[in-house]
Amino acid sequence: MSTILAIETSSETASCALLHGDAVFARESSGVRTHSQSILPMIQQVLAQAGIALKDCDAIAYGSGPGSFTGVRTACGIAQGLAFGAGLPVVPVVTLDAMALACHQQFGAGEILAVLDARMGEVYWAQYRYDGAWTAVVGPTLSAPHDVQPHGAVSACGNGLAAYAEAFAGRAFAATAHAGVMPHATQVAQLARIAHAAGATVSAADAQPLYLRNKIAYTSAERRDIQAAKAAEAGA
Repeated sequence: MSTILAIETSSETASCALLHGDAVFARESSGVRTHSQSILPMIQQVLAQAGIALKDCDAIAYGSGPGSFTGVRTACGIAQGLAFGAGLPVVPVVTLDAMALACHQQFGAGEILAVLDARMGEVYWAQYRYDGAWTAVVGPTLSAPHDVQPHGAVSACGNGLAAYAEAFAGRAFAATAHAGVMPHATQVAQLARIAHAAGATVSAADAQPLYLRNKIAYTSAERRDIQAAKAAEAGA
């Protein structure tokens, strides 16, 4: 089995995971101001725990979005920097895909609605079906909460459900929603291992974030995060 290092920083939780053989090594940090500062030490920790060097990995995966504009840029930039330095391919993984896998693993769900808070009164969402293989019933979408229209009965997950609880009140899926299921590097790594085996990788130069909303302006905090991510990429 391939050895995959994964990075996920699309939400308030930053995480990294290393799949090495049958073992999973993972770290996470919640509520940090700058994911670019917390993720690199965590990567060093999981590599040290596994007893391998970065060059021993087969690919570097990252949560490509949708999610926080700065967060997906951070994950992509760090993955690119590490991949350039180690001469490794990159595997972008859609964050909503990772949420659906987590929902299936934790709750056995087969019809899944993943809903992520997009701020500004909107959510990112997608619908999936698992019946031995994964099917995207509705691909990643940005919309107002009331425009989330899944096909059939679903198990819903993600913080978008709690962020807009009023808007989702009365919807059948909201009553049993798993709002705590969020994108995590563990599921990013697991999906990336499958993609890597299928040859679905890109070069570091071709790695890109997945944006569903055009960014118009940066906040001061976002500008600081972007500069920190660039510095981390340059020093990787």
